[in-house]
Amino acid sequence: MRPVPISRRTLLGYAAGTAVGAAAVGAFASPASAEQSKLGTLVDYAGGVPSAASIRSAGHAGAIRYVSERRPGAEWMAAKPLQAREVDALHAAGLTVVSNYQYGKGPTADWRGGEEAGKQCADRGLHLHGVAGGPDSAPIYASIDDNPTPIQFVRLIAPYLTGWQSVIGKKRLGVYANAPTIELARVAGLGTYFWQHDWGTPPGFVHPAANLHQFQINKCTLDNISVDLNTILTPNYGQW
Repeated sequence: MRPVPISRRTLLGYAAGTAVGAAAVGAFASPASAEQSKLGTLVDYAGGVPSAASIRSAGHAGAIRYVSERRPGAEWMAAKPLQAREVDALHAAGLTVVSNYQYGKGPTADWRGGEEAGKQCADRGLHLHGVAGGPDSAPIYASIDDNPTPIQFVRLIAPYLTGWQSVIGKKRLGVYANAPTIELARVAGLGTYFWQHDWGTPPGFVHPAANLHQFQINKCTLDNISVDLNTILTPNYGQW
């Protein structure tokens, strides 16, 4: 992959943006609280598909679901990718669906491939989203499931999200990331929806631009399937 040219001034600017973003979270955002949870919660899962009835009975508003395949060696990810029959069951139960894409992780993270990987992932995500019944207007969250450095953001993540945005458009691009990365993406004009995870986020805080906040991982089960929990922060969070 051809490296993305970067000046010292640009790099320092992004690094400063990270610090400013972290400060903004601490100054203006509030903890994930009962006040924020008035809009409800969503589950996300990969190890299996709990029934729509169980999700509804537990009081959740819907599910965030993968429009990406399981990666080699991760056969336990039986819930990848989202299927149309699952969508039908969720909708019949009065539940919403949110689409997100993540294939690789860690050393094989999708964003490490830069702009071309972003384009390829967007094409695949759009296809699987459509096969599952996702509408052309619904966003897809591209996952940055890491605690990256500002240099990684400039050289790899920004190009990766640029690739996504060139395929799906800014209005449909969501970004799953920690609060500092959300701030960098927001300042760079990459993405419209933001789903925050807490790896590398100042403890107890949520970025003001976040539409969703993943506040609990691997501590809850439905139908004996591990699910993560997410707070809905805005009325429009990319649901369909």
